[in-house]
Amino acid sequence: MTGSFWWDLTISALAALVVVWLALVVTLMILRPSGGLLREALRLLPDVLRLVRRLAADPTLPRGLRIRLGLLLAYLAIPLDLVPDFIPVLGYADDAIIATAVLRSVVRRAGLAAVRAHWPGTDDGFAALTRLTNLNKLNNPNTTEQSGR
Repeated sequence: MTGSFWWDLTISALAALVVVWLALVVTLMILRPSGGLLREALRLLPDVLRLVRRLAADPTLPRGLRIRLGLLLAYLAIPLDLVPDFIPVLGYADDAIIATAVLRSVVRRAGLAAVRAHWPGTDDGFAALTRLTNLNKLNNPNTTEQSGR
């Protein structure tokens, strides 16, 4: 391209980072809750943070789940967001969307009872969490989905 190995490498690395970032933004757009659920997700975020911290500290959960939850806590603590706050809708919601996706994967592996045992909020808040993340459908025996076995 430019004739210089280092400039070509730098340009290629930057292009690759932009492509990966765009892929992550598209993934967030696909995973984001529809309708009023996004506002509900943002309202639940403080309780979800406490839930994630409690689940990450639970020694009865598999190590892989605790590592995943620890990585989520680290992402939420970092001041830099995957999606900048000036982008409409997704700018402020990326934390809630990512937390929702991680909780779905945790429930598939650990079960809804583990999440319920560590929930710090009200019963109404837990009901909203199960609606938001479709947790009740993951553990409903009437569905055809398997719980990862």
